Formats: sequence, C-alpha cells, structure tokens
Amino acid sequence: MKWWQKTVVYELYPKSFQDTTGSGTGDIKGMIKRLGYLKSLGVGAIWLTPVCKSPMVDNGYDIEDYCAIDPSYGTMEDMDLLFAEAKKRNIRIVIDLVFNHTSDQNPWFLESKQSKDNPKADWYIWRDAKEDGSEPTNWRGIFGGSAWTWCEERQQYYLHTFAYQQPDLNWANPDVRKALYDAANFWVNKGAGGFRVDAIPYIKKPEVLKDGEPDGKDGMVSVHDMTVNTKGILDYLHEFKENVTEGHDIFTVGEANGVKASELHEWVGENGVFDMIFEFSHVNLEFKGIETWCKPDPWTIQDLKKALRNSQEATRDNGWYPVFFENHDKPRCTDHYFPEDADKGQCAKLMGTLLYTLRGTPFLYQGQELGYRNVKYDSIQKYNDISSYGQYDLALSEGLSEEEALKAVHRFSRDSARTPMQWNDQENAGFSTGIPWLPVHDDYKTMNVEAEEKDPSSVLVYYQQLAKLRADYAPFTKGDFEEILEEDENIFAYRRNTKDQSIFVLLNFSGKEVSYDCSLTENMQYIFGNDQPKTGVLKPYQACIYVKN
Repeated sequence: MKWWQKTVVYELYPKSFQDTTGSGTGDIKGMIKRLGYLKSLGVGAIWLTPVCKSPMVDNGYDIEDYCAIDPSYGTMEDMDLLFAEAKKRNIRIVIDLVFNHTSDQNPWFLESKQSKDNPKADWYIWRDAKEDGSEPTNWRGIFGGSAWTWCEERQQYYLHTFAYQQPDLNWANPDVRKALYDAANFWVNKGAGGFRVDAIPYIKKPEVLKDGEPDGKDGMVSVHDMTVNTKGILDYLHEFKENVTEGHDIFTVGEANGVKASELHEWVGENGVFDMIFEFSHVNLEFKGIETWCKPDPWTIQDLKKALRNSQEATRDNGWYPVFFENHDKPRCTDHYFPEDADKGQCAKLMGTLLYTLRGTPFLYQGQELGYRNVKYDSIQKYNDISSYGQYDLALSEGLSEEEALKAVHRFSRDSARTPMQWNDQENAGFSTGIPWLPVHDDYKTMNVEAEEKDPSSVLVYYQQLAKLRADYAPFTKGDFEEILEEDENIFAYRRNTKDQSIFVLLNFSGKEVSYDCSLTENMQYIFGNDQPKTGVLKPYQACIYVKN
C-alpha cells in the first residue's frame, strides 16, 4: 500500500486556523505552531486550501500568482519552514491547485483583456455579445447571476463559472496547460506531498457554447449543467498526470462534483487520472439537480447508504476512495445529517466512526474533530461567503421571504465550516489577539481544544482514539468492504475483512432505539464505540465496532 492510503489527511483552512500576528487572519506560522496538535490526531498529510497570492474575493480560490505566498499568510520562507517542520513529524503538505480559473488580477488576465490579438488573447474564454448586446449564453454562474461579464477593453464577454472576479482559463490552448503544469511542478520541487485539484470538471468547455433550457424563474440555466465533465476532459488530465505527477511519491485528489460512481473507474486507479477523487453524491443528497439551497430535496438514510455503497463498490477493484463528510464548502455534518434535537456529541462521534472505518483515506476537516456545528448569524450582512449572498438573492428571486432565505443560508452556508478554530475559552477562542475576519462560533467556551483534551468523553479524544484504532487494526486499511443489513432503514452496517481478521461496524443513524439480529456479533469482541454496547440493540445515534480474529 502507498503511504497516503494508510494515513489521515487533515484539511486545514489557513485563514481560520491560527493567527500569530493579531491581524485577525490565520497564517503559516500559526500552522507551524500547531503541528504537534495535528500529529496527535494521527495526521500524515495536511491539505491546505490556497495560500497563493490572491485578492481574496473567494478566500484564495482566485489566484493572482501561483508561485507566490499571499502576504496575509506570510512569506515563501515561512512556507519553506512549514515544509521542513512538517517533514520532521512525518507529515506531508498537500497543495490546492486552482486550475479552472484565475483571479481577474492575475497578470495573464490583465494582458488577455487588453486586446483580441495580444500573446495571451486566447488564454481565457471570450465571446462576442448576441446581436441585441446581451450575454453570449443564458448560463447562470455557480454563485448566482450571469456566468458572463462584459469587458470594455476587448468589447467582449468573458466566461466565469464562479464569481466575475474568477475568469475561466482556456484549457484548449496548450500554452495555458504548460503554464499550469509549470506552476504545479514548482510545488513538486518545493516538496509537496500531493495535490488537491479544484473544480476540475469544468476545465473542458464544449466546442459550441449555446443557450440551455432555463431551470429557474430568472430564465437561466446552471453553468454546471452546460459544461460539467465535457467529453475530452480526461485527455487533458492524462496530460497533467504525465507532466506533473508521474515518477513522484505524491498523491492527487480531484474535486469532481458531477462524476457518477459508475464513472469512477475512468478517473482513478492505475489507468485513471487521479489517485482519488472527491465525488459528492453522499454530501449533496438534498440536491438531485443543481444546488439551490432554498429548494432542497428530501432524502433518507437509505439514500446515504446507497451513495456510500456505490462509491465503495466502484473503487473496490480499481482505485481508492477519499472518505469525507465535511470540507470548506459544506455545512457541518452534525447539522447536515441529523435533526435539530439530536444529541450532536453522539452524532459527531458516529460520523467519526464512519469516517475512519470505511475503505479509503479519511479526510478530516478542521474542527470536525471537535464536533463543530453550523453558525446561524441573524442577518445576511454578517456572512462573508460570496456563495451565501448569491444563494440568498436567488431565494428572494424565487419568491421566498427574507426569513426563509436566511434559513436556507443557515443550513448550507460555507461560512459554517470557516469560523475560526477554537483553541481555548479565552477571548476569540485563542485564535487571534485581534478582531477575527469571521466571528468565532458562540459555543467556543466549551467546544475548544484545551477543554476537550482534558475530557476523556469528548469528541476530540474520541477522534484521537479512532486514529489509533485505525492504525492498530489491519482491516481498516487493507480490508475489503461488505455491507450488511442493506435493507435496514436505520442501521448502516458493514464488515471490513482480511484473511486473518474481520471488523464489524454498526451505526444507528436514527433518533430511536433499534434492534438487529444478535447473531451478527456472535463470537465477536466489542472494541470501540460511543456508548456501552447491548447485544441486539443500538441506542439512538450509537456506533459500535466489533472484531473477530
């Protein structure tokens, strides 16, 4: 097995992790300061969301310079020290590559927009207006509004899948691809342990850009539906693999929203383009089509089980799976998967059990190990997330009230995953001596690292124990996946088997006590869980792990 299949990856949101200067923004020196804490979680790789130079319109996902550090985070010397200090602890640093688009302040775009015949004129997606002067197509951006913005200098529109400050690159131009590969290799030479590749399904655009059937009252269609995973995208990604990752002891994980489980074999494995991909079927259960926060679809525990089962089976013989339930773009899992009145501590432990015991590499998101919950700011103006504003406006355009629109933001806002890390019960939770860029969650007095490290029953201690358990029992890394009780509407149960040992995991996703066939655990030893076991019965949100040698 490869090193990245046996470790735990921690997604770190630099802006919210640890501030050492009083600026209110986390920094690289803060990451270095907390490496010991991350090691206590069994972490072997840290995925950093972008720290490259950026205007920060989308918190670093609008890159101005791929080979420079944003001054708000520190210097390249700080970054070199992070690589060195992490290496001492056997921790690799994983870089986030944002290759679908750049910032509109990137020198490439500043040159491209000057004219239709400059050396970088074809580095972005430019189109003339329709005869009436309107946008080239009726595409809606991911963050709301038109996916096209008018440029006075060129007298043309440019395409942006996300914010207008994030113009899409033209991957059909080989010079663009070479520049991106050079940027990736810059970080390989720095010692990067891997790459997470952002928004990858959108890099290939259709040869002809045309209107789509409107899906909302605004007369627009989601750009996602019109461009996601366009035929030929894998050719580009094989080229990326050949020019960047082959021959290096690193891993790649692509963000591939829209890739179905049945398609995973084309994306991962020996003949695929990545070592792993994040596919979102299990975290987008509410959205059968486009992600519209104010119009979520109903889902059941069976839907969650099916999504996880499909991904496990699709990577059983080919490829590897990155297990995750939170990231910087998604709500906290304790609120996402469970009702308001659930015991959220038990729910956090149940989700941790699932995270560490499925086949694949666990991707733990900052604060998840403490059981963090969503924030509920009382006005939209208190949110920072650009997507939250777009979804709020979209909800109003759909006829919802301000109260209903804000409720949808409470449920799905990306800011819930971005509040500052809570280190202690002091001012600003020990995150900063200044004014934090985003308010600290109001539960920081009790849900913080210092308090939870001292409490043997805390979520944090539970996660530390899970990491050790995963390292101690071979089936968690080497075992196959076999689902049990597939038809049960409340319990998710599965075995992880090697020829020498079998692990059995039982998870009750319901808020009621449920029964199961007690013969399933016969001759098995209980080794871990979030409550005392009782043969044949699971309490609400109970997680149990058994072993048989």
